[in-house]
Amino acid sequence: MPHTMTHRFRLLSLLVVLTTCLLSNLVVAEETTKPEEQTASEEQPSSKQRTEPRVWGIAIGMRSADIPFATEEDTVSDIIPLMFYDDDGRFFLRGLTAGFRLYNEEDWKFSAIGRYRFTDIPADFQNQYSRNALDLGVQLKHHFSPAWNLDLEAMGDRHGRLHANARANYYWEKGKWQLFPYGNLRYKDADFNNYYYALSDITGETIGSAFDFSLGTEVRFHVASNFYLIGRAQVTALDSDTADTIAIDNQYPSEVYLGIAFFNDKNHESRRKITTKPYVRLAHGWATPSSLGEIIQFDWEDDPYNNQLTSVFYGHPLTDKLFGIPFDIYLTPGLVWHNSSEVQDSFPEYVLAVKAYYTVKWPLRWRLGLAEGLSYTTQIPYVENYELREKGYEPSKLLNFLDLSIDMNLGDLFRAESMENLWFGWSIHHRSGIFETSGMFGRIKGGSNYNTLYLQYHW
Repeated sequence: MPHTMTHRFRLLSLLVVLTTCLLSNLVVAEETTKPEEQTASEEQPSSKQRTEPRVWGIAIGMRSADIPFATEEDTVSDIIPLMFYDDDGRFFLRGLTAGFRLYNEEDWKFSAIGRYRFTDIPADFQNQYSRNALDLGVQLKHHFSPAWNLDLEAMGDRHGRLHANARANYYWEKGKWQLFPYGNLRYKDADFNNYYYALSDITGETIGSAFDFSLGTEVRFHVASNFYLIGRAQVTALDSDTADTIAIDNQYPSEVYLGIAFFNDKNHESRRKITTKPYVRLAHGWATPSSLGEIIQFDWEDDPYNNQLTSVFYGHPLTDKLFGIPFDIYLTPGLVWHNSSEVQDSFPEYVLAVKAYYTVKWPLRWRLGLAEGLSYTTQIPYVENYELREKGYEPSKLLNFLDLSIDMNLGDLFRAESMENLWFGWSIHHRSGIFETSGMFGRIKGGSNYNTLYLQYHW
């Protein structure tokens, strides 16, 4: 059966190509008579001076962990994307932890935080029986010195199973190396310990509250410019009562994480001034059952139920260079509204990603964009639910997020100074489980895709 393609996108693609060819001829002709107009149309730096945040970064790597339970498999591995952001303001991101500072002084900080937590079980069971969780709570941090600080935390999952942490952190740096060793004492209440360690709902055994202790370190090696190698290693000691339960087979589970990352260039002592402008993007999209590869080849099918979404994204500037090359890079949170149809009710989706743009100035300004991040939906989109259940998967609300885009500057297109900061484009809104490589995303292969058109305004 031949693929069908939405007529509005065929028409759009044709118009873009024809317009580009026409402008190319116009620009070439005008260059011989009015060369000064070429530079006049180029983007001027913002009147408001901006600097790079103190910390920004994105990473991806492999996490390998011991399975503490009595199973045939001893270890499990996951591909994990991580994001980092801290400008000493209210909001911060540190890998699997996000927070908002309610009190923010030099030595004392009090924050509301959320942290993703793994419960390591064999990969074959992660889709149906995953106990990974997002814990919410509060954190009190005290800095004793630039190198030493202490975190006190009270956390809980969405069912009210509670735990508390007392964590001492140290920072050491020499040459290209940065080390972040830590020690963490954790108290687990009875509900938490019974569910996540005794597996009381399966074994019927209860053990009550307990403590465990973890030692570990994070490490960064600065390869060059914005490129780093990162790692993490940790070992945890469970108490003897927990270790003696039917479910537990390893009292001292360990884990390691190895990956690559892009961070601020640590050789720059001061925050570099940047020209990247913030933006807001408004988009509307149409679902397709086709794969990402098929869409990139302009060979996609229509969704027979015409499921649609509307989204708004904010772009917060991070930097305007990567490896010295002019890339505009943003931290971009987004709110997505999935519209109701005959097969689904309306519901929200929440996105947090890092997006990079590369600008080409021929024959007018146009950009290629790529975002990587996380997407959480309160319900499973129909196109996603249908595909995954056909493959025998239990869908996951949390998935990896990609956004691929191409846009053009409308000020250049219409030669209108008033539209200098307005862009029109096409993007692919993509959610997936990274080919069954991560228990974080339900250990699934598949997801959903939407073709979207958008307007994006910078200031």
